[in-house]
Amino acid sequence: MMRPRSASRRRELLGELIRYDFLLAAMTLGVGLFGVLMVYSATRGRLLAAGISPHYYLDRQGLYYVLGAIVMLVIAAIDYQKLFHYGYLIYAATVLALVAVLSPVGSSALGSQRWFQLGPFQVQPSEFAPIGVIFGLATFVDSRDGKFSPKDIVKMLLMGGVPMVLVIKQPDLGTGIVIGVCTGIILVMAGVPGRYLIALLVLGIVGVVGVIDLGLLKHYQLLRLLSFLNPSAQLQSSGYNLAQAKIAVGSGHLFGTGLFKGSQTNLAYVPSQQTDFIFTAVGEQLGFVGSSLLVAAYGIMVWRLWRAMRWAKDLAGTLLVAGGMAWIGFSVFENIGMSIGIMPITGIPLPLVSYGGSAMLAFFAVTGLALNVGRQRLRVRP
Repeated sequence: MMRPRSASRRRELLGELIRYDFLLAAMTLGVGLFGVLMVYSATRGRLLAAGISPHYYLDRQGLYYVLGAIVMLVIAAIDYQKLFHYGYLIYAATVLALVAVLSPVGSSALGSQRWFQLGPFQVQPSEFAPIGVIFGLATFVDSRDGKFSPKDIVKMLLMGGVPMVLVIKQPDLGTGIVIGVCTGIILVMAGVPGRYLIALLVLGIVGVVGVIDLGLLKHYQLLRLLSFLNPSAQLQSSGYNLAQAKIAVGSGHLFGTGLFKGSQTNLAYVPSQQTDFIFTAVGEQLGFVGSSLLVAAYGIMVWRLWRAMRWAKDLAGTLLVAGGMAWIGFSVFENIGMSIGIMPITGIPLPLVSYGGSAMLAFFAVTGLALNVGRQRLRVRP
């Protein structure tokens, strides 16, 4: 009597399993594993020279990778509509964490106050802030049934603007820009009338000019933003990072110097190479071919995210994936762009490749959310 039930249960589980986007999952896991390798290659030489175990960053990034993969699988398995019911709570928790990290509870280093110190590990709330903003905005938009008054638009701007200001205050300008991009994409995907979007674009441009003219940015932030326009003028300060990054990428030529080889990487000429400038290690050691393969992997990820967004069964799912896709796509473009000198230096990490536990967990989480949305679509409209 139990065999038919058992067989039926197995078929049901198999049916649930095949609804997942395995290509997106595979690309995410593959890029993350590649990131662990590149973090090791970018840090081993410097650590050996300092008499420290060359596996220090490798072990930590490997742990973050495993935890991130677990987070992705768990989020992919939970019905996103159940998570969606807690959208405002997730948003509120995000804002609360950003406020708390600026208080004496938070930890500071090198002039920034961005972390909570938990034993040997640091948790950076700003890396999770885009997720909170995406959930909060998606919940608000879904409650309006596609009808927006000027008052509603102001509320949405405030929902995106408050976390953005708190993040920039830390200071973390790069993540603040990411939050702004995610907010803008959600406004577009939500169907906000074009006249409002144009007005917001004009106001945004005026705001950027005003921030620069009024000196609201710290001097070093302004120099980093503008150094890509004329890096040779600031070779001893803000332009140094960019100059060394371009040398590293250019020295890789077609096939690279080889894994664990290359003077720019092994002699630590590129500052912050395992974090902000990890792409330079890819360019030097694996060359144009290796860099192109990494970009292609990101391209596949963005394509599958686009597919999940287009096939979402409701507006909530569409907005959740749209925000995540904008986050990953913009981060890839900005990080690689600043490494080769076509974009300002903002400190945005390369998704799943740059060193850092908070960023790794956040990117895995947003990918798991996309897997979740895609699975729900296939169950309703096979």
